[in-house]
Amino acid sequence: MKLLLHICCSNCAVYPVTRLREGGFSLKGFWFNPNIHPEPEYASRLGSLKRLQALWGLDILYRDLYGLDQFVKALGENTAEGARCAVCYRLRLEEAAAEAKRLKMDAFTTTLLVSPYQKFDIITAEAARVESTYNIPFHYEDFRPGFREGMKTAGGLGLYRQKHCGCTFSAMEAVRRRAEKKAHSPG
Repeated sequence: MKLLLHICCSNCAVYPVTRLREGGFSLKGFWFNPNIHPEPEYASRLGSLKRLQALWGLDILYRDLYGLDQFVKALGENTAEGARCAVCYRLRLEEAAAEAKRLKMDAFTTTLLVSPYQKFDIITAEAARVESTYNIPFHYEDFRPGFREGMKTAGGLGLYRQKHCGCTFSAMEAVRRRAEKKAHSPG
């Protein structure tokens, strides 16, 4: 089965790529992440994926677009966590579905399904909408049980490890959480 794998970052790609290859899938990776901010963060994640590609001989198509304007426009007023995440997932899944259809793939999926920090139910709900709109199957697989294993492998490969989901909102929330943790730690 030819599968287009939307890749959010190199770390999250490690386990799904391994699992899907073991399952006999013919993979083509797809990088499209206009949500990632600021631009140096975007560049670090992109560079890390290119490193993984070189190390593992991955076939990856890059839609290299630092698209903060596109992402913010898509959000509109939907800046509350659950609502903005749904828009963010949908934006990337729609692009992946369109690309999978253009490339005549059998299905598409995303590495977003590996992280226990992502909203799995929202991802799968958005995937169902996109699947029916674009008339291309979404491959549902819960990769979360392999998250720690993937992170350990990624660390061993020296891949860049981000500290937040990607968008400017999650970056602000990460800074706030670190400040709160520091304020409550014995000093």
